[in-house]
Amino acid sequence: MKSFHELNTGRLWAVMSWEQLTAFWARIEQDAGWYLYAVGEPVPQAPASAEQTAEFIRRVDALLRDDHRHDYCGIVYADDLERPTFVKIYDPNNLGVSCGFSTNPPLPGWIMSRVPPESLHAAQKPPEGRRRWWASLLRGGKAART
Repeated sequence: MKSFHELNTGRLWAVMSWEQLTAFWARIEQDAGWYLYAVGEPVPQAPASAEQTAEFIRRVDALLRDDHRHDYCGIVYADDLERPTFVKIYDPNNLGVSCGFSTNPPLPGWIMSRVPPESLHAAQKPPEGRRRWWASLLRGGKAART
């Protein structure tokens, strides 16, 4: 399996439509040992449980659909759209230039990885609302909308 660095800097495929995103989430093996990493927060030391992964998918899907009010998705990328092992999810409130060429592309908001992640140093911490959302997810509670 490739290293986190190779996956993070390698070629990824975009999930372009909301229908594709729904189908994509269904292909995620929730009990496969996913590390769930909110960029700017501490790197997880262990994979999430199947329940945590399912809850993350449910809640990040709702957040993306609510905050990215376009008729297309285009902010979720994976190493393989059929059998993903690495997924970048961009925060709709911090997109910058997430696709195409950029000498300083924005970091994703969240990464799902089957290999242990390495710390990605964001230029700034995520907004407090996103940090509360993430902390709530880790506690298994309900998050306030941000």
